[in-house]
Amino acid sequence: MSAPERIPPRSVTTAELLAKGELTVRGRIREASNAVLFCSVTHEGREASCVYKPVAGERPLWDFPDGNLARREVAAYEVSEATGWGLVPTTVLRDGPHGEGMCQLWIETAPESELLALVDAEEPEPGWKAIGFAEVGEGKTALLVHADDERLRRLAVLDAVINNADRKGGHLLPADEGRLYGIDHGVTFNAENKLRTLLWGWAGEPLTPEAVDVLQALREALKDGGGLAAKLAELITTVELDATRARVDALLAAGKHPEPSGEWPAIPWPPV
Repeated sequence: MSAPERIPPRSVTTAELLAKGELTVRGRIREASNAVLFCSVTHEGREASCVYKPVAGERPLWDFPDGNLARREVAAYEVSEATGWGLVPTTVLRDGPHGEGMCQLWIETAPESELLALVDAEEPEPGWKAIGFAEVGEGKTALLVHADDERLRRLAVLDAVINNADRKGGHLLPADEGRLYGIDHGVTFNAENKLRTLLWGWAGEPLTPEAVDVLQALREALKDGGGLAAKLAELITTVELDATRARVDALLAAGKHPEPSGEWPAIPWPPV
């Protein structure tokens, strides 16, 4: 009699690990304005580090409804996944030790060349893009620049779609194998134009052919009945979903990266 066939153990996906695993709080990240807890999560033999942001720890904001920043973080992840660029770490909505919140895979950063810099110059050097001038004390100013990096350019497109109101330097995480992630997407998807970012270096420049293809795919996915539309409908309001569709349409119609509107501070402060 032959031995029974051995079935290999099922592989637990990262999303499943974060959504179903047992969360254990290991500490708190004090620098954050909202409650951000560093945790470990385990499920069916797999373990990872993650960030857990409970809704109960969200600081009220005058321009965003109370208690839904976590959902916006998950919505930003879903849009990132729909682009195919994988710019946001795996993020889920789940119950945890302090109630409902978002849970996001912890990213270990890797050392690499600078993505942002302050330079004593009027124009950026080759390989850099100008953001604007910043006061550095004693009446002096310096030029704030970011790298002319394809990964940052993709992130600039994503931010324009999700209407990110707070893209700071500290929200950029370079990782192994040349990956770059963006984090902290609680203040996104507002129906009003609130784009505030350090990634203005391409403002007014034509979108890349790749970005145009991605935006066209997003437009299809955001139509009624589209997979992305169905996911976002559970996370943001109908008005905000319609505004997201309108932003994608506007980007495609203009064919270029957006420019500061002048109606809202264009650069977050402090920039890091």
